[in-house]
Amino acid sequence: MLSLDQIYHASYVLRDVARKTDMIEAAALSSMAGCRLFLKTENLQLTGSFKLRGAYYRISKLTDEQKKAGILACSAGNHAQGVALAASRAGLRSVICMPDGAPISKVEATKAFGAEVVLVKGGYDDAYAHACRLREETGMTFIHPFNDEDVIAGQGTIGLEILDQLPDADAVLVPVGGGGLLSGVVYAIKSLNPKVQVWGVQAEHAASMQRSLQAGTPMTLDRAQTFADGIAVRRPGDLTYDICSRYADGILTVTEDEIAAAILALLEKQKMISEGAGAVGLAAVLAKKLDLRGKKVCCLISGGNIDVNILSRVIARGLITTGRRVTLQVALEDKPGQLVDVSRIVAECGANVISVVHNMGNAGTAVTSCTLTLGLETRDAAQIAEIRARLAEAGFALVE
Repeated sequence: MLSLDQIYHASYVLRDVARKTDMIEAAALSSMAGCRLFLKTENLQLTGSFKLRGAYYRISKLTDEQKKAGILACSAGNHAQGVALAASRAGLRSVICMPDGAPISKVEATKAFGAEVVLVKGGYDDAYAHACRLREETGMTFIHPFNDEDVIAGQGTIGLEILDQLPDADAVLVPVGGGGLLSGVVYAIKSLNPKVQVWGVQAEHAASMQRSLQAGTPMTLDRAQTFADGIAVRRPGDLTYDICSRYADGILTVTEDEIAAAILALLEKQKMISEGAGAVGLAAVLAKKLDLRGKKVCCLISGGNIDVNILSRVIARGLITTGRRVTLQVALEDKPGQLVDVSRIVAECGANVISVVHNMGNAGTAVTSCTLTLGLETRDAAQIAEIRARLAEAGFALVE
């Protein structure tokens, strides 16, 4: 069984390997969240995520015979990099099975740390199944990404650091996929200070741990669909389920739009990059999933390994979600002056036009009609509502 001594031993083993990442007070985000908010920055860990901790500690505990057999793992990307780095430092061969849809940046980073990468068609669970087959065929030593006591103990070192850096925390929010991170963090924190609330957070369409806790047994989702690939796990581990069911205060879920808005907030307000999985805790706080008013809250930013192509899409999605960008379609009569009148209203409301598309009438509409599609940069949802109202007052019809 997992013990506090095991987590302390992991902290000792990791002292020269894993960074004790900073705990940063996020004043600008605190005003948005309505609480005093702190960020535990595991996105600034050596491999860009917390996964190095568990992978390194697990490999450090292997026997010579297990090491000689070579290291095998499966991962959506972050565990892969942790295993690759740990294996390379120990002079061991490592083979990592990854979904073929894993971000290119994570695949290339894993190779750069010295691992052989096997891309498997499908998602994380398909990569896991392929890794299990390879283990049977080759006899390599498998390092599970979350359902392993030593891996959990390694992740639990973050809990020790949180209590050391923020001893009077009221609540800690932790991303959850398979549950290894939450298991380690909640066990460490509750063992030392049971008064601290520890909540897990999942993407709503990949909420395998939440569903399992509701059912009273580990459950398998039909699919886990989220751009937060680091937590897209269809079934939690038996060990992680058991620990989370006994110690966690609960599991929250957030939408894709809420995750995108949290990534954008981190980027703008904190000058910090997070991947989708890393931002779910902050997303829950900003979306007011809990009443945290006046409390001291830690959000664990678990990773920053986001592909730049995905980041650009997430920023666009976040801008739309937070009312910073909008597309309006206005039905017009095709006569002089219409565009000028619409532009004047938009300018008077203080918005910025970034795109204009003018379409002549379609079949079934008046011959003299047309549609004006405007892309606008706006301050917030209130400004969008003001523009809509002003256009309506001026007699323009908005197409929904």
